[in-house]
Amino acid sequence: MPDPVILYITVSDREEGLRIGRALVEENLCAFANVSENVTSVFRWEDEIQETSEVVLIAKTQRQHIDAATDLVKLEHSYDCPCVVVVPIVGGNEEFINWIDTETTA
Repeated sequence: MPDPVILYITVSDREEGLRIGRALVEENLCAFANVSENVTSVFRWEDEIQETSEVVLIAKTQRQHIDAATDLVKLEHSYDCPCVVVVPIVGGNEEFINWIDTETTA
């Protein structure tokens, strides 16, 4: 039975998002990746409030691939501490959810 999740990842720019998204799909760790530009992030880093432009990478995968996908993102990412968080998929188009399962089964 499929156990789909979304990986929410922020990256520095479109090229980094495409590179990481492509690597996740090529390794069958994710079925699909969206790269969304023009996000402004506000956060505290090293005791200072930062504001920067980022790109959001949203990848659809299975729970069983979370650790391997996170490891790949950390390896390929330009940040010291990249944002990689998991959001469970609790419903939706069953055909799409089954497609995620098919595409992430090696």
